[in-house]
Amino acid sequence: MFDVKDMTIDELQDLVLGLGEDRYRASQIFGWVYQKGATSFDEMTNLSKKLKEKLKKVCYISQLHQVKEENSNDGTRKFLIKLEDGCQIETVLIPESNRLTLCISTQVGCAMGCKFCITGKLGLIRNLKASEILNQICLIRDSLTEKQGISNLVLMGMGEPLANYKNTIKALRIINDPHGLQFSNRKVTISTAGLVPEMERLGSEIEVNLAVSLNATEDDTRDYLMPVNRRYPLNMLLNACRKFPLLPRKRITFEYVLIKGINDDIDDAKRLAKILRGIPCKINIIPFNEHHTSDFKRPDNEAIKNFQQVLLDLNYTSIIRASRGSDILAACGQLGGSLLLH
Repeated sequence: MFDVKDMTIDELQDLVLGLGEDRYRASQIFGWVYQKGATSFDEMTNLSKKLKEKLKKVCYISQLHQVKEENSNDGTRKFLIKLEDGCQIETVLIPESNRLTLCISTQVGCAMGCKFCITGKLGLIRNLKASEILNQICLIRDSLTEKQGISNLVLMGMGEPLANYKNTIKALRIINDPHGLQFSNRKVTISTAGLVPEMERLGSEIEVNLAVSLNATEDDTRDYLMPVNRRYPLNMLLNACRKFPLLPRKRITFEYVLIKGINDDIDDAKRLAKILRGIPCKINIIPFNEHHTSDFKRPDNEAIKNFQQVLLDLNYTSIIRASRGSDILAACGQLGGSLLLH
């Protein structure tokens, strides 16, 4: 049995043609599934009974189920979601004044092993299927009121999206599809720890906003914080960033987790400005979100502001990102923490 949500519209067209039906039926099915939230073929009133019976014999429409919801004091909502095989993932909804951002996962656990991130402590359990990536969006969207609506998607939850390249790209195509979830590519951001070959492939295959988790200004420190740097050191990573095709008026976002005594002094800020020279970018400074699995500490407010000021003085757009949802382990680097506790 095929899962409709694991199929692009082209694949679904091939399926309906194989059933002796017209190609346009695939667009109708996509519309029902992704725009009207249909979970069965019987809901699709513009399909004949004969076609519905044919579809039931060869495919189905998957769903995910929420196990638990936690609500932060700042309005952030974290959802624990159970997969068909019993594995669990976390998804985070972040309200802001002018947007509602959903942070979705692409893997169960993560193999990157970044020292500041709880998810890496789980190790990689498995990749998510395209349907499981998409179903996070469908599940949360369908729980919102009509006045609410997810405005932005970030693939920054559990896992490294580019390490699950095939399924991530398939999901992105359906997210952007006018018959699918209908998100503008300008409203979708994919974050990577720096898998250079996959970054190059991504830039050639799909238009998307790119965020790079940088977190250090020289290789020794990045090797320590992010083992992926031993394969793809800073020089190689930054060259790939320089070549990455950007949407008009868009920039690469560099995420820099600021850790006390590790990467937070003025010399680090000056080096950061130097190594990013010539790359259209903005820098998100993320003060480390302390958690029970790490001895790292958050720098004091003065050190954070001094770091930012160096970048501002050198004409970089630099934003100190407020930690959202840290009281429920929903902030950057904290996903999977509730799973470790059980």
